[in-house]
Amino acid sequence: MTLPARVQLYEVGPREGFQSEPVLDTEKKVAFVNALSRTGLRHIEVTSFVSPKWVPQMADAEALLRDIEREPGVIYRAAYLNIQGLQRALQSDVTLDGSLVLSASDAFSQRNMNTTTADMFAKLPQWIEAYKAANIRVKQMGFMASFGCNFEGYIELSHLMKLMDNVMNLAADAGESIQKVKLADTMGWANPEQIKRTVQTIQDKWPHLDIHLHLHDTRGLGLANVYAGLQEGLWEFDTAIGGLGGCPFAAVKGAPGNIATEDVAFLCEQMGIDTGLHLPALIDCANLAEELVGRALPGHLTKGGLQAHIRPHTWKHVQG
Repeated sequence: MTLPARVQLYEVGPREGFQSEPVLDTEKKVAFVNALSRTGLRHIEVTSFVSPKWVPQMADAEALLRDIEREPGVIYRAAYLNIQGLQRALQSDVTLDGSLVLSASDAFSQRNMNTTTADMFAKLPQWIEAYKAANIRVKQMGFMASFGCNFEGYIELSHLMKLMDNVMNLAADAGESIQKVKLADTMGWANPEQIKRTVQTIQDKWPHLDIHLHLHDTRGLGLANVYAGLQEGLWEFDTAIGGLGGCPFAAVKGAPGNIATEDVAFLCEQMGIDTGLHLPALIDCANLAEELVGRALPGHLTKGGLQAHIRPHTWKHVQG
């Protein structure tokens, strides 16, 4: 077991967390992102460039990116699902990653995007050309439903590896070099042993490849899966403040969503892993998120509190 000395958490709450919520005033979202920017987070996904017809919450993407107060050292990102969205993102002050994305589940592709994985792969050369036209190098690939799918069951590791191999070869043929893979547990199917087995297999074949996890807590294994990733030396994780968001295709309506930023930060700090984050500020942001959506969120630290605040004279940090 080789734990990383430091982790980097990528905050996706403002985008993935709010996309299915009733539309919030732009000013409230600006204040929320500004508060997140003061927690020590270095990566914040602010919004997405999608059709306001389908996701009304994101209709103010340009205004939101224009109005936030940008903290030095913080990288602000946005999501986009098609090349039209990429073109909008190029007109905004946002950091863009050249990433090639597929779904490891064909059933999820058809349900979520009305296309097949094969058709998505066939369009990847168009993405490469669009990135090249914008002088963006393609260094990343990502896979939705990497571990399992409500409509298809568990995803075989051999299938995921084949998809990765195909994307790596396609990028190489276009003169690009993939340096990172983001694996998304979109519907919360992963378990710790599966995480370890997947990471080990990928690292054995492509030791140069950074592995970035996007985990959900749909069935309560989110933090256990983070721990499994940490044990394999992974240091990049997507998180959402308070546990906002999640996949609309989760089996049970109201199931927990993304792993909570403050909970992951607390786990890491309890293990002696540096996060660069200020936990009390994260808890304040999680409380603010609950105010904005009008309900309690699944994150634990907002309910349990920090030991140092509850028993300041007796609390002792213990590292295992």
